[in-house]
Amino acid sequence: MGYEDIRFETNDRVAVITLDRPATRNAFTGRMGSELGDAYRRCDVDDDVRAVVLTGTPPAFCAGADMSSGAETFTGGLGQSREFSAAGVDPPAFAIRKPVIAAVNGHAIGIGLTLALQCDLRFVAESGKYGIVQVRRGMLGDAYSHWTLPRIAGLANAADILLTGRMFDGREAQAMGLASRCLPADEVLPSALEVAHDLAVNAAPVSVAVSKRLLWEATDLSPEEVERLESAMHLHLMEGEDVREGPVAFLEGRTPEWKQRVSTDFPDWPD
Repeated sequence: MGYEDIRFETNDRVAVITLDRPATRNAFTGRMGSELGDAYRRCDVDDDVRAVVLTGTPPAFCAGADMSSGAETFTGGLGQSREFSAAGVDPPAFAIRKPVIAAVNGHAIGIGLTLALQCDLRFVAESGKYGIVQVRRGMLGDAYSHWTLPRIAGLANAADILLTGRMFDGREAQAMGLASRCLPADEVLPSALEVAHDLAVNAAPVSVAVSKRLLWEATDLSPEEVERLESAMHLHLMEGEDVREGPVAFLEGRTPEWKQRVSTDFPDWPD
């Protein structure tokens, strides 16, 4: 599909998705959410994409919901429809089988921040302003934030952020555990791309996909359940070519040549 509110580019097995409504500081719309979901689905099934970077057209990442409709911002004709979903994007970043790095190169407010929380890593601009401000707009956090945020930053920090709706800067975001790295704004995207390209070359795609799913599920599992899944996944990976290629490439001092593909070699997930 052709995109209007995002840009989608690929280079050397890394996809870059850019929220692209600069006149509104990349304010979120329903169309943006639909396009972002489509882009994520493309990345999930395309074996030529091994890592994804989500960013925004400078100087912001995403200023939150587009509130140009005023009183209708959060209703938009949906009213009390039972079909309504607060997910923001389908699928969310955590549900696709490629690592997703949020290059939060400027302000991320409301759904701008909750979309970043769906990603696996977050690199933030130290000068940016961040907050899940929905309680100050008569609404509440969206895009799975009541699930992602406690897992990422703990219950106390999640309560502080979600219940107060206050703003904070990049350094506090890192101190609370929301950010993997806190950098000057102009270094955020280059740093995210550097990590993404390293992943795309040096990390086995199926191993990454399996580890990502287990990471997102593990906090809801007992130690025994995690051990059972880790053991099952080890046995699955032991049957493939990449478990042999990795050690040989390391011993020979060369770049690995991964053979397995996420589209065909991702395991059936145990019940």
